[in-house]
Amino acid sequence: MATMESLGSCPIPSLSYRTVLLGHGSGGRLMHELIEKVFRPLLLPPETRVLNDAAVLNVDGLRLAFTTDAFVVDPIVFPGGDIGRLAVNGTINDLAVSGAHPLFLSAAFILEEGLPMDTLCQIVDSMRQAAAEAGVPIVTGDTKVVNRGKADKVFITTTGIGIVEYEGTLSADQARPGDLVLLNGPIAAHGIAVMLAREQIEFEQPVRSDTAPLHTLVAAMLRASSRIRCMRDATRGGLASALNEIAMSSRVGIHLDEDRIPIQDEVKGACEILGLDPLHVANEGKLVAIVAREDAERVLEAMRAHPLGREAAIIGEVVEDPRHLVLLRTRIGGFRVVSMLAGEQLPRIC
Repeated sequence: MATMESLGSCPIPSLSYRTVLLGHGSGGRLMHELIEKVFRPLLLPPETRVLNDAAVLNVDGLRLAFTTDAFVVDPIVFPGGDIGRLAVNGTINDLAVSGAHPLFLSAAFILEEGLPMDTLCQIVDSMRQAAAEAGVPIVTGDTKVVNRGKADKVFITTTGIGIVEYEGTLSADQARPGDLVLLNGPIAAHGIAVMLAREQIEFEQPVRSDTAPLHTLVAAMLRASSRIRCMRDATRGGLASALNEIAMSSRVGIHLDEDRIPIQDEVKGACEILGLDPLHVANEGKLVAIVAREDAERVLEAMRAHPLGREAAIIGEVVEDPRHLVLLRTRIGGFRVVSMLAGEQLPRIC
């Protein structure tokens, strides 16, 4: 009988749970544990220090950004978008916040037997439109079909490649005390739009997903300053998870000002009714940037001049903190800890 020694050095990692939970895909604490204890040690080279939204690779002196993402949203069509548009924009954004100009995408489909052809055509046409609007073509792909009941209509995986012309380094470990935190607009619209559509809840003022390609906004920001430390698109786990990842990677603290974080009234109202923290709700057209204090106003001006940054704001600052906490200064003057989402707040949102 084979022993652990004879099978090589791949012991079962020490995890909090012995089976996979929905929370392991939430973008929060469980997902962070899964990546750090399973995927990083078993798949990635030991010299990989920080996990960013895309890998930046040097190929014969050319810096290329390479990323991949999977999309499993439920419902697959929601106000403001669908799973196809989400897949295109999400992958473009992972390249963009890595400082890359997106060049090409691939798309792989897992289809469930019984999916109506009209629905599939709608999703594929939406992808075509999104790619054309962004100027980033889909050049290759793959299709698989599984038995009825073995998937949920359609899952899409997209991969993107881009070229990095920005001379600086955008990485989650680059934040420094004194830097400022910039956000390009109101948070939590995507997660709430999907949630309301899934539960068939109607509000007087409808909520639409914010899904959008951010690469032209990022290009304008990078032209405005060479001292942008890092960027993250605040998708799964929302703004809270994005900022906690930066704080832990850079070994700093981050202080936010609640009054400065933009959020639409209808989204705020929905969060209050549903008992959700908007800082943990997913976005698909929002990025957070850490910028040297001296350049923050110039970058903010560039953001506000772009259609996807008109409501951009400086929402906080980076501070020294050996605990690496993200703290929110509330409207009543106190502070509360903004932690990573512990479990799954909104399943199947991206």
